[in-house]
Amino acid sequence: MSDPERDRLSGRLARFAKVGAGLSGAAVSYGANRVFAGDDADARNARALKAALGNLKGPLMKAAQMFATVPDLLPPEFAKELAELQTNAPAMGWPFVRRRMAAELGADWASKFQSFEHEAAAAASLGQVHRAIAPDGRELAVKLQYPDMQSAVESDLGQLRALVGLFKRMDGSIDPTQMIEEVGDRLREELDYDREARMMAVYGGFFASRDDIRTPQPVRELSTKRLLSMTWLEGQGLMAFKTAPQETRDRIAALLFEAWWGPMTHIGVIHGDPHLGNYTFGGEGAAHLNLLDFGCIRVFPPRFVGGVVRLYRALSEDDRPGQVEAYRSWGFSNLTDELVDVLNVWARFIYGPLLDDRVRTVADDVPPGEYGRREAFKVRQALKSVGGIVIPREFVFMDRAAIGLGAAFLHLGARHNWRALFEASLEGFSEEALAQRQAAVLGAAGLSPPP
Repeated sequence: MSDPERDRLSGRLARFAKVGAGLSGAAVSYGANRVFAGDDADARNARALKAALGNLKGPLMKAAQMFATVPDLLPPEFAKELAELQTNAPAMGWPFVRRRMAAELGADWASKFQSFEHEAAAAASLGQVHRAIAPDGRELAVKLQYPDMQSAVESDLGQLRALVGLFKRMDGSIDPTQMIEEVGDRLREELDYDREARMMAVYGGFFASRDDIRTPQPVRELSTKRLLSMTWLEGQGLMAFKTAPQETRDRIAALLFEAWWGPMTHIGVIHGDPHLGNYTFGGEGAAHLNLLDFGCIRVFPPRFVGGVVRLYRALSEDDRPGQVEAYRSWGFSNLTDELVDVLNVWARFIYGPLLDDRVRTVADDVPPGEYGRREAFKVRQALKSVGGIVIPREFVFMDRAAIGLGAAFLHLGARHNWRALFEASLEGFSEEALAQRQAAVLGAAGLSPPP
């Protein structure tokens, strides 16, 4: 049976035109706001950009979400509007919902639920979520993929590659070719809701013994490759706790740290998309963390995870050969002394809180808007002087997870001995043991290990 939503040329061309029209509309609004100015010009420009990206959905919207992750990286007006894309993206209407549900579960789909809410509870870049009640009375979150997302992903990736070519000619310090390939592969995985259900089960098994880190349960009989039904987890977003007592904010940060780095160091998987819409907190005083989305889960070869641990220890002990070997295991090539020096500048920034054996904030009282900018500038200039670098693909989502989590910790103003938290996650670590655990949990979920 043919798939009417497979990646196809007509779909790509339609997407290309829609992207151009959407961004052109934002540009026209921007030009009008510049001409007519006014005190709220920035706010109006930000709203125009949000509207264009939100209505487009797909990879370009996910890029906007990434920009909004880091506090004070953008002007306040833009950060506010783009942050809303993470949890309040424009939803598609009921006609789309009826079509999607009928296509995935049959014309009698409504009879398979006690109830199904017409209005979306949440909408994001690739799909939207509706609340429903299962026949057995369980509350459900039903995630529907937007139409023609395969074509949209391929079209957007093509445009991103063009932007990458321009970036390479203008900058020359970083060759992001492998980064685009990595983003493309992860986005294609994210369109496969059957894979997401299996990853949900992997995380559910990993945290089965903990009541303070919870995952939904997939409902397989009400799910397909473009429709994912799961149990509903009630909670509030992280921003609801920005002014909570310090103890509460510190506990939230510890839960996030353990939810991201525990699976990484034990079974070699990490959630590559830690933006604020992918988790909530429930119970009195944020007693437990709800992990909500498992579309962007990166599975790493054990050698890569070993390199992450090796670099942490090599930086701690000022072990130069260990640093070189760690970068090599990550996929960096042509590792001259000058290049290792440059990589160490960024690595000491990323690992910085883990290298400091004391209680501190992630930024160590550096204003969020300044945090990391000095290091990023130094790295960019130094890379130009050594002829640039190709960023290995496996580095991309680990780096994104670290920066995204750091941004959450900055929002919270959380204080911890981050080194002690990381050391606890490394107890008994070895590549061999990780490889065995990884093979076992992936096999049980019907997933293949990484090459």
